[in-house]
Amino acid sequence: MSSRIFAPGLLDGQVCVVSGAGTGLGKATALELTSLGATVIGCGRREEPLQGMVDQVAAGGGKAEFEALDIRDDEAVDGFMDGIVERHGRIDLLVNNAGGQFMSPAEAITPKGFRTVIELNVQGTWQMTHAAATKAFIPQGGGKVVSVTLSPHHGMPGMVHSGAARAAVENMMRTLSVEWSRYGIKLVAVAPGQFDTETLRTKYPKVIVDNVAGTVPLGRLGTEEEMAWLIAYLASPAGDFYSGTVITIDGARDNWFGSWPPGRAVGEGGEPVAEERKPKSGE
Repeated sequence: MSSRIFAPGLLDGQVCVVSGAGTGLGKATALELTSLGATVIGCGRREEPLQGMVDQVAAGGGKAEFEALDIRDDEAVDGFMDGIVERHGRIDLLVNNAGGQFMSPAEAITPKGFRTVIELNVQGTWQMTHAAATKAFIPQGGGKVVSVTLSPHHGMPGMVHSGAARAAVENMMRTLSVEWSRYGIKLVAVAPGQFDTETLRTKYPKVIVDNVAGTVPLGRLGTEEEMAWLIAYLASPAGDFYSGTVITIDGARDNWFGSWPPGRAVGEGGEPVAEERKPKSGE
């Protein structure tokens, strides 16, 4: 198994932790990192998909492990990170990919529903980041954190709880990038837009699945590999000066809702119409 983009052995010797590594973007990231020589320790709440990821990595000659983990459980997170440092001696990269949300009108979201999304996306990300920093990055003098959030950034109608949570994580990365720079820790948020994942295809209403690509100016969904390539780039020496920023990868969806030209605002040839200046009376 080799990367389509990067040189073989680019990440040789790196120890990378990926949450939510059993499916979707997390699994694609784990496969890419291991193809470049890294050892990946994946975690998530379900063992079966994590085992599948590890088996696929092993079949390609890579190195991966997994541990079932609820990132909302602070004691479990501490034990998880302790075990990695004990076995491998260090952690080079933490990818905070685990998260979750559900579609709902804001008025229908219960306190429990809102709290669950915040605990998973914000509290869980904080606990993973804090544990990796205090147990590995600070003692060893450096490390990288990539936290996966969401685009668009100009509001997320239908998922206000997730929009609030992802904004908090992005601010967390910005703040820690300053506070922990003295330890050589680099932190970045990566905000993917609409990607063609199993979660999108199976967990969201059909009308959303059938039409979401039409909201992306490039006219298509992102692929899981494209996300994995970005994270591998950030993990490599080429990513060493990235810190405290949000990298949006969404086909320009953050800048525009829908294709261009919009709707019926086109001429007979399909081109965007121009404003017609009518001559003023007397001209």
